[in-house]
Amino acid sequence: MTSNSLRQGIGMTSARTRDRLVQRLRDQGIRSRDVLEQIRNVPRHLFVDEALASRAYEDTALPIGHGQTISQPFVVARMTEALLARFEGETVLEIGTGCGYQTAVLAPLVKKIYSVERIPELLRKTRQRLRELDIYNVQFRPGDGWQGWPKYGPYDGIIVAAAAPEIPAKLLEQLAPAGRLVMPVGPPGRQELTFVTRRDDHFEQLSLGAVSFVPLVPGA
Repeated sequence: MTSNSLRQGIGMTSARTRDRLVQRLRDQGIRSRDVLEQIRNVPRHLFVDEALASRAYEDTALPIGHGQTISQPFVVARMTEALLARFEGETVLEIGTGCGYQTAVLAPLVKKIYSVERIPELLRKTRQRLRELDIYNVQFRPGDGWQGWPKYGPYDGIIVAAAAPEIPAKLLEQLAPAGRLVMPVGPPGRQELTFVTRRDDHFEQLSLGAVSFVPLVPGA
């Protein structure tokens, strides 16, 4: 099977199956055409174990090993849409690279992504996967997501794919003026997807609804 046919998928990973997922997300309120097009185009079946490929275009989280999951497509779309609404920046810090699905959805929509992942084996596989998909505007590092990546900050946007009881202070410090951050906040069972905008002397917060994420574990 050619590389292109692997990307396009067959059967349960076909274009028709992807179109059904996109329609479901549209029905749930996702409005950004750019984001919906990315959900349609990114071959989610390549980001999960082959045994789960037939479920790749269901609107559900799936295990990817190491106690981690690939996020539900609706949540990826919701976070991406919120981050990029009227976005005029260039750089995004991603915390929790995971399998790279969120990264792949976001990459064509921004100039540069700096992505941090604490599990080296996940990061190694994701680097290779994104290269195979011709995604080159992402720079990776293994590390502690609580610390962010100060070297390339401040960032116009920060997106966090794991939940913490509170927004890490280091991430707020690395947010540029007028920058925005999207992340799940709260204990298991009571997490809220939180949208933060940095104003001159304060941070404005808005809840985007209930979610369920793996925890943002401190330490590399």
